[in-house]
Amino acid sequence: MTTNPPESNVDLGLPLVSIITPSFNQAPFIAATIESVLNQDYPHLEYIIVDGGSTDGSVKIIESYAKKLTWWVSEKDKGQTDAINKGFARANGQILAWLNSDDTYESGAIRAAVNFLMKNPNVGLVYGDCNFIDENGIKFGKFNAAQTDLKRLQRGYVHIPQQASFWRAKLWQQVAPLDDSFFFAMDYDLWVRLAKISELRYLPGRTWANFRLHSDAKSIAADDRCWPEMMSVHYREGGSFFSAMNAKYLIRKVLAPWWNWRRRQQIKKALKNPQRNTKKH
Repeated sequence: MTTNPPESNVDLGLPLVSIITPSFNQAPFIAATIESVLNQDYPHLEYIIVDGGSTDGSVKIIESYAKKLTWWVSEKDKGQTDAINKGFARANGQILAWLNSDDTYESGAIRAAVNFLMKNPNVGLVYGDCNFIDENGIKFGKFNAAQTDLKRLQRGYVHIPQQASFWRAKLWQQVAPLDDSFFFAMDYDLWVRLAKISELRYLPGRTWANFRLHSDAKSIAADDRCWPEMMSVHYREGGSFFSAMNAKYLIRKVLAPWWNWRRRQQIKKALKNPQRNTKKH
């Protein structure tokens, strides 16, 4: 465990940004995640890593970056959502985000998000586009990002890539913490709560992050838990059984084996073609 204050020789006119990375047994990917944060060109940044007691070598990797981290810990927790809450409880930033330990930021992402939020004080959360990447970091698709708002979120039109999202700490303080009963839908739940008190804004064409899909990723390995959690938020917010979201859920439930097979095939295809989609966005 280590605690280091954010750099003091910065332009104090810039808001402090706090990035949280929850981690558990992601040794093959966590160094790339850390590097993508530390290599950002934004000077007023604190970075917090909350590891759940990894046993795969992740802790040694985190320790190698300890002097560049604001705070980190490796100890048993209740899961990813609990780890994120623990990290935000330590955060001092005016702008917040979390980046999972197998995802990465694109260059300039944090500066671009901060610049927009500084120029648009009415916006509470801003998000850009997000690539899909494979185990080797090769891009092979795009997240289906789109503009949404409270009414659309309540109907199930989420379309917010968590990896490419940044929001104001003063709003987090009004809605925190994340609901740690959720394994998947904690971000959807958060977007709804933030949308009730502020404007959300999508910036098309601004690719800020990369969402890594691999065989052990929970989006594939535990997909059967995702939609029931999403539906629980949907119904809590007054969603209808006859909504588009429920129709998607029922279709997805039937097609889940094929859908996950298709995702794995996409990953395998990308691995066989390492030069594919390597162009920077």
